[in-house]
Formats: sequence, C-alpha cells, structure tokens
Amino acid sequence: MPPILWTPDEARIERAAITRYARWLAETRGVETRGYEELWRWSVTDIEAFWKSVWEFFDVQASEPYERVLGSRAMPGAEWFPGARLNYAEHVFRRRPPEAVAVRHASELRPLAETTWGDLHEQTRRFAAALRGSGVGPGDRVVGYLPNIVEAVVAFHACASLGATWSSCSPDFGLRSVVDRFAQIEPRVLITVDGYRYGGRDHERLEVVRALQQAMPSVDRTIVLGYLDPEPSLTDLQRATSWSDFVAEGGDEPLSFAQVPFDHPLWVLYSSGTTGLPKAIVHGHGGILLELLKQLTFHADVQEGDRLLWFTTTGWMMWNFLNGGLLTQGSIVLYDGNPGHPDLGTLWDLAEQAGVTCFGTSASFVAACMKDGIAPCEGRDLSRLDAVGSTGSPLSPEGFDWVYNRLGPDIWLFSTSGGTDLCTAFVGGVPTLPVYRGELQARALGAKVEAWSADGGPVIGEVGELVITEPMPSMPISLWGDTDNARYRASYFETFPGVWRHGDWIEITDRGTAIITGRSDATINRGGIRMGTAEIYRAVLALDEVVDALVVDLPREGTQGYMPLFVVLRPDVELDDDLVARIRTRIREDCSPRHVPDEIRTVPSVPRTLSGKVLEVPVKRILSGEPADRALSRDSLADPDALRPFEVLAEEWRS
Repeated sequence: MPPILWTPDEARIERAAITRYARWLAETRGVETRGYEELWRWSVTDIEAFWKSVWEFFDVQASEPYERVLGSRAMPGAEWFPGARLNYAEHVFRRRPPEAVAVRHASELRPLAETTWGDLHEQTRRFAAALRGSGVGPGDRVVGYLPNIVEAVVAFHACASLGATWSSCSPDFGLRSVVDRFAQIEPRVLITVDGYRYGGRDHERLEVVRALQQAMPSVDRTIVLGYLDPEPSLTDLQRATSWSDFVAEGGDEPLSFAQVPFDHPLWVLYSSGTTGLPKAIVHGHGGILLELLKQLTFHADVQEGDRLLWFTTTGWMMWNFLNGGLLTQGSIVLYDGNPGHPDLGTLWDLAEQAGVTCFGTSASFVAACMKDGIAPCEGRDLSRLDAVGSTGSPLSPEGFDWVYNRLGPDIWLFSTSGGTDLCTAFVGGVPTLPVYRGELQARALGAKVEAWSADGGPVIGEVGELVITEPMPSMPISLWGDTDNARYRASYFETFPGVWRHGDWIEITDRGTAIITGRSDATINRGGIRMGTAEIYRAVLALDEVVDALVVDLPREGTQGYMPLFVVLRPDVELDDDLVARIRTRIREDCSPRHVPDEIRTVPSVPRTLSGKVLEVPVKRILSGEPADRALSRDSLADPDALRPFEVLAEEWRS
C-alpha cells in the first residue's frame, strides 16, 4: 500500500461542503451514510434520488417544473428532468453582491486586474443586448476564437443568457483545426481577437480570421476585440465590427434569461477521434449546471472566499469547467500566456498576487517544475494556497512527492481524471479523504465508474477499461450532425453495449482509490487536450513528399507523453532537416503547436488492415512493449511485414 501523504483534520472535514451535504441528506431526506464510500454507493445506486437531491440542495430554479427526474435510463438516450425549463447563466448571476470580485485575470499583455460581479453583470448585459439586436436567439451558434481573458467569459455568458449555443477555440489553433470544428455547427456570429502574445512573441490572427470568414459562409457578423492593437484595421474583413462598437449597439434592456428545456444545447466542445472530423459534443444547460455545481462544490470544495485558478485555454474543456466556478460562492482566476515565460515561476507569481486558494494545473507542468528545480514558496507568500488540483494526464508518484516537498504537508492535492465528453472529472478529489501517493482519491458522486475486464465484468485491484455503467446528466445530448446517433454509439457504446467506455485504463483499489494508467485507444492526449490523429494526417499528407503516415501517443511517466510520427515518403525522397522542419511547420500552422510530434521517423509502409484501416492501437501497444502477436492477428494485415520496423524499434527502446 502506498504511503498516505495528507489526511484532513477534523476542522477541514467539518467545513467541507460535502460534509454539509451529507448532514442535509440525513436531516431532510433520511439518507444516513457513514463515510464517503457509503455516500458514493448510494449516489450511484439510487441515481434518481441523488440527482434530485443535488437539484434541491443547490436550489435550482426552473420557470417550469420537471415531470420526473429520469424519463429514460437508457444509454445513450437517457432523458433527464423532462419538462423543466431553466437557464444556466441565470444561476451564475443570481444573488450576487455587485461589489464582490467575480474574476481576477492577467495575461502577457495585461497586468492583473479584477472584475466585480456588478461589472460582469453589466458587461454581459450589454453584450447580450447587442447579440439580441443582431437577431441572435435560442439555437443560434456563436463561436469565440479567443484567449483565456475576461471578454471570453462575458461573451459566453451573454450567449448562454439568450439560449444561443456557444463554442470556442484558442487562437493558437491553426486555420484548418478551427474550420474543422466551427464549420460543423454553422455559426452565425464569430468573436475573435486581432492576435495574441505567447512566450513574449506577438502572433497576428486577422489573416486567419479572413480565411475563417471565407470558409464559414454561415457567419453574418464578426466581432473583433483589439487585444494586440487597441484599434486594429478591419478593412480586409467582411461584416466586421470592433468589440466596443458592437457593444454600443446594445440597448438598455436588463439582462434576462431565456427559459429553455433542460437538454437545450449550452455549448459544443470537441474531442477528436482517429478518423474524420473532430467530434462536436453537445452539452445541455441543465446537465452541465447540475454536474458543475456538484463537482466544483463537493469535489473541488470551492466555497465563499476561495479563488480558483486552473491554467487552461479556451480550446480545452477545463476553460468551461473553470467558468463553472462562477456557479459557486468562490471566484475564478484567469491567465493567458505561456506558463513557462519568462520562467516556470510565472503561475506561482500569479498565485501569490491573486491570492489563489486552489491552484489547478497539469501533470506535465508539475513535471516541468520538478525538472527545473522550481521552489514555489521561496520568495513568495503562498499562505492562502490550500489545494492543488492536477489533470490532463496521470500525475506520477514523484509529482505527488514534489507537491508535498515544495508546498508543504498541509496542502490538499487532488489528482483528477475525466473528459471533454462529459465536461467534468468522474474520478478525483474528495476533501474528507486521505491522499495516497500516486492515487486519485475516489470516484465522484453520481459517477458509477468501474474497471472492466475484456469480457465485460468489473475488477478490483487490476487494470481494466474505464466504464460508466449508469447515465449522468452531463453526458452528451448528441454529437452535432450525428442525426441517427451512429457516431455517438460507435464512440462510446460499441465495445460494451449500453455501457459508456471512456478509453482510459483504470485500476480501482480495494480502498476505493483509483489509478489511471493512460489511454486505451489511439486518441492523442497532450496536456489534457485530446486531439485526433486524423487532424495530423490531414496536415502531413498535404505535403507532396509524404504518401502515408501514422502517429501514436505513448505514455511516459512524469511527462505529457511521447508522440512519434512515422511517415512513408515518395521514392527518392529523403527525410532531411528541411523536410522535417516543413512537416513540423505544416502541423503547427494547420493544427496547433500541441500537435507537433516529438520525433519524425520514416517507415517503408504503414500497417493497415485488409480493409485499409490504420492500425494505430496495435502499433501503440507494440511500442509500449507488448509482443506483436498479442497486440493483433497478423492475418488481418494487408502487409504483415509493415509491423517489423515497429517491433525493431520497440526492441531498441527496451535494450
């Protein structure tokens, strides 16, 4: 058994929101539970009673009541709270003291500043009025090509207040990656910046915006925020307005909230697969509202006076999750820029300056701080810091050690795992439980997570497929454009019909803790952002010299993983430095810097099935040390010899 690194004292347990909830359940609902394990077991056994209790504990407001908690329990297709009409954004702004701070924000271009609830309400009101004046209403799509700045928070909540559907990408995404996402949902309004600063370098974006307008004819209004230049020239853009001029178009009507069905689309997130366009995942107002209230209050324990920082971009679900912090009694902290510029102390400086109480980051950031010898507490007052959250990839045991060695024994470290698909963590923090080295504390309330063997049975104490066997309200309503749910079923329910298969390897211990050991499929995971191999292939194969390609993401402890790209070149073409540079540039520009591989190698051919499907998962397993004959049947290959270079490479890595 690994050592216990932290145990909550009685005072911490008593003030935890989840303690209040358990007591409220006992006093008002007659649900008596002794400890977290019993509470979790009840929450995933009587799921209707549990989610009804979440609705009532947080006093969810609906203009029309729900008829029942669960109309259908089927997966996919569970129907939650039919009949209810509500609005996510209304719950963000209700009962807020106007003078209290809602958002603290800083970037490489802007110093740390504060936005009060009164300011946020007024900015959202004005932006919503301007959107309404442009004809935007329920069901329309509004997209943001924006950095992690307060204007993005304003635009999202204005959009949600109208019942329009939001979607966002970070401006470091290249043209093709943005088009592959946004064009699917045919947005009416594009909100963008003129450029951004990262790592001390300015990156213009108006040329990309012009190309986006051409690629998305559905856009009839473009709003440009001057971020690099306060007054950028918009002469080359069509139907474009500056942010300030657009806001001035709004009237004086109060901020109102369109009452929409529980499953009305709130936003679209993207999670890429191995073929085709990125999956456009649709989440509903009510499901996200309940899930984020539960997760951020009970599992992140964000309470009055807390200040939640989670380093993210608008292209990662953690941005949406961080915005959910505004549903709590705490406040949120935003940062836009390179967390390693000018050095890895940047975010720790911000934590001091903003009085952060919960510092959310990634396992790769912790590993980088370890490698660079960062000492967060030296020369900084981090006395307000109470908790550290880690996600994106599994945090190594050494990462746990570093947090406690460098930040002190009183820090609550919660490593979490979840996904874009549900926009939450379903394994992670519980403030009333101990922290074991290298392990996630527990499965989340309402999330019936199990480890399943290949034959479809739950296992304890051994690695299995991460599955969710009961529906959750924040499961996708649908995938955009997937009218018959065929892609939805294939993505999550093909392996175990009626059971959500997430694509991670997980071990549930006999203590109820969990260990995530990586992806069980071929999707790329870089710093928590899942990317499809198809996106990389589209970029690489656009080069005349490249005729085929294969990329895999290999887990390596203490890092974000190792991503080699294998290319098949035309005859008489060599993989010289120039071609390597052009491949990297093409991927960086068409996709994003995160897509750029760690290494590029040539192979004679790419392993494919007889039907032509690229065998990414078997190659990943071979390169991870599994014998080829166990990874796949050679009879299924169009060219069995195509495996040999990967077997040789795996042998070299082992020796």
